[in-house]
Amino acid sequence: MSKHIVIDARIRRASTGRPVARLLEHLQTLDTKTRYTVLVEPDDPWQPQQDNFTPLACPYPIFSFNPMQQLSFAQFLRKLKPDLVHFTMSGQQPLLYFGAQITMTHDLTMYRYVRKGRLPLPLHWLRMLGYRLLMWSAHRKARRIIVPTDFIAADVAKFHSFTEGKITRTYEASEPPLKAEAAQPQGVSRPFLLYVGSAFPHKNLEGLAAAFQELAEKHNDLTLVLTGKREQHSLALEKSLKESPVRERILFTGFVSDEELKWLYENAEVYVFPSFSEGFGLPGLEAMVHGCPVASSNATCLPEVYGDAAVYFDPTDPEAMAAQITQVMQDVTLRKQLIENGYKQAKKYSWRHMSEHTHHIYQEVLEQ
Repeated sequence: MSKHIVIDARIRRASTGRPVARLLEHLQTLDTKTRYTVLVEPDDPWQPQQDNFTPLACPYPIFSFNPMQQLSFAQFLRKLKPDLVHFTMSGQQPLLYFGAQITMTHDLTMYRYVRKGRLPLPLHWLRMLGYRLLMWSAHRKARRIIVPTDFIAADVAKFHSFTEGKITRTYEASEPPLKAEAAQPQGVSRPFLLYVGSAFPHKNLEGLAAAFQELAEKHNDLTLVLTGKREQHSLALEKSLKESPVRERILFTGFVSDEELKWLYENAEVYVFPSFSEGFGLPGLEAMVHGCPVASSNATCLPEVYGDAAVYFDPTDPEAMAAQITQVMQDVTLRKQLIENGYKQAKKYSWRHMSEHTHHIYQEVLEQ
């Protein structure tokens, strides 16, 4: 009888869900014998290409401290009678499910760069205590913990010392260059600096805006283009920059089409990634595959992933950020070398290899 693996893919459509989506894509060509049940959100239209994969709507939120939801989700999993459950984000698993399981921990950012938002401080700390409990439980019960970089492997082992012997690093990868025909977004003109992604606090866009203010004094026609979904964090950032002397030269585009995104990557002076904390750093690789030079924070895993295909700066120092951006803009030889190195660096990573490695982990755990 074939083994039965459950993959919790409820984050598939989220910004952190691309590894899950690519894993499901490649697993279907790697394994046509094992029986897979793929848990998806109730409104997720995902459908498999192979008969041994079955989607199953999962009505439970990704993170929940509700005791009844915790109990119900654990029972939901037990009824499936899996030989192994792959939780694709630590904290997804119910506290009272004790079957064989592996988990992916992308990073520990939320424990270091989270704001209380509208919650009163006591409730904020209570929520963070709940997250820590879920993470501790996930790591304690997991047979294997998959992380995307060596930096995160060391970080998790330090955070929970009992995990060290069961952590496996599996690199993620970039998407190939966008195939759409490039189209210039309305209101954007060259020259410009580019950032693509969310405006969460750890992304350090306030620091980027401070660096841009220095650059704008010397480059009268330079603009900063911030592309990403308009949500509470980007709206808060826009509000905080209201009194900035360079506010009119900072463009919040919101969501852009593939055609517009391709044009932005291909025409930006520099792609700037000022983040305080990352698990892998996909945006910089995506810029590289489009021939865009990258200036990156030197924090966490980013030097490990980008290698010699980026210049680096201290994300807490806007002057240092501005200096590195200026060097890329003005040094033609450096710019050409970064673009060439970027193409090479992105090719080192493969979603296929990530999926093969994950499948190998499944087999190892099932044989234990």
